[in-house]
Amino acid sequence: MKYIDEQTQAQLLDMNEVILEVEKALQAFSENKTITPLRYVLPFNEQNRYLVMPALSDELNIVGLKTVSFAPENSKKEKATITGSVILSDYETGETLSILDGGFLTKVRTGAISGVATKYLAKENAKTLSVIGAGVQAEGLIEAILAVRDIEKIHIASRTFEKAEKFAQNIRNRFNIKVSVFRSADEAIDSADIVVTATNANQPVYTHSLHPGVHLNAVGSFKPDMQEIPSETMLVANKIVVESMEAALEETGDLKIPQAEGILTKNMLHSELGDIISGEKVGRETEEEVTVFKSVGLAIVDIIVAQYFYKKLIQS
Repeated sequence: MKYIDEQTQAQLLDMNEVILEVEKALQAFSENKTITPLRYVLPFNEQNRYLVMPALSDELNIVGLKTVSFAPENSKKEKATITGSVILSDYETGETLSILDGGFLTKVRTGAISGVATKYLAKENAKTLSVIGAGVQAEGLIEAILAVRDIEKIHIASRTFEKAEKFAQNIRNRFNIKVSVFRSADEAIDSADIVVTATNANQPVYTHSLHPGVHLNAVGSFKPDMQEIPSETMLVANKIVVESMEAALEETGDLKIPQAEGILTKNMLHSELGDIISGEKVGRETEEEVTVFKSVGLAIVDIIVAQYFYKKLIQS
């Protein structure tokens, strides 16, 4: 049994390779070739959450379990708000093959899922990326989107301007790209081709209506009472895409709240992302379409990313 820590995962990572693996998992999920139950959530210490997520696929020959602790007040203590681990088991014997640091893996898989969504839903000539949020997940999201689109400039906005500036400098240094910091999310998304929201906000982080041609990856809201994007976004979107119809309508306030308000119905959801990957459904069709991808995460994706790191480690 091998333990694969954050540093080892970072050394093994090729985001383009991970995106291809994630596509396989998303397609298998939408083709009902996985067993991926809704995550089980245990609340503790007031705002904290403990999430348990098993998954397996006979098609992909993988089985594993992810656990995550979410502690939103950790940011005030300069600690990670999301921690956890992934257990990868041998598909034939059930033996534990590896335990992986879940924090870094979550950042990679979160980014890769939105990378896949961007690949199929954003304009081919998208040049400006706007990221709302300056936490750990934002870096992985940027890396994945840069892997699928030739982005020329990035706009950053966060609740704390100083944190956004520090994050922006890190992105400039790592990716050698032009980065601008804005004091409000509305300013940051004003001229963007692709927008990413990756915050712990309970209320919508922007009020600006998305202009024609924009693609939005909404990542942050993962609880029924968390609404990161305004309900009005559902009305301007030409296509709303999710990983899982069941999980999205059950787990995230970004969809549950507009549904309760009578703004959103299940019939307004265009498809699961896996159906677009397989060609069962179409992705972006015109330059003017507004597309929205609401991500809540799927454990089967975490397990396939864990398998990716394990195989690369063994090969190396």
